[in-house]
Amino acid sequence: MKSKKPNIKYIEWKSAEELHEVSLNWISELKFIKDEQHFLDELIENYTVLLISEKTFEKSSEIINELNQSRKDINPLLKKVVRHCNQLTILIDGIDQPEEEKKYKEYHGKLLIEVSIYFDSYKQTKRNIFDLIKDIIKKGKQKRLLN
Repeated sequence: MKSKKPNIKYIEWKSAEELHEVSLNWISELKFIKDEQHFLDELIENYTVLLISEKTFEKSSEIINELNQSRKDINPLLKKVVRHCNQLTILIDGIDQPEEEKKYKEYHGKLLIEVSIYFDSYKQTKRNIFDLIKDIIKKGKQKRLLN
C-alpha cells in the first residue's frame, strides 16, 4: 500500500497554535502506538506455535520483522517530534525572525511526511498481524469442527 504524499503548502498558512496542536497529536499517537506494540507482542507470543508452523512461517516472520522495524523507528521519531514541539517558541516569542520561522515550517512539512509514512506503514503492519492471527484462529476452529 503506497501512502499519498501529504500536501505541505497549507503549513505556511497555519498558526502557531495549529502547528502545536498537530505536533501534540503526533506525540499522543506515537505514545499510543508504543503501548499498542506491547499488545501486539503479547498477541504474537500467544500464537507463536501456530505462527512458526510450516504453512505460515515465512509470512509471519516477515510481518514480525516489520513490527520490529516499526519498534526501532518509533523512539527516534518520537524524539524528533518532541524536539520540534519544544522549538515552537520560534513562532510565538514575539520576535520577528522570518528565516527561522520559515525553517521551522519547512521542517514541520518534512516531519509531516515522515510521520504520515510511519503511521501508514505501522497500520499496514498491524492489519497484516490481525489478518494472519484471524486466519490461524479460523483454521483452528475448522479443525475442531471436523474432529
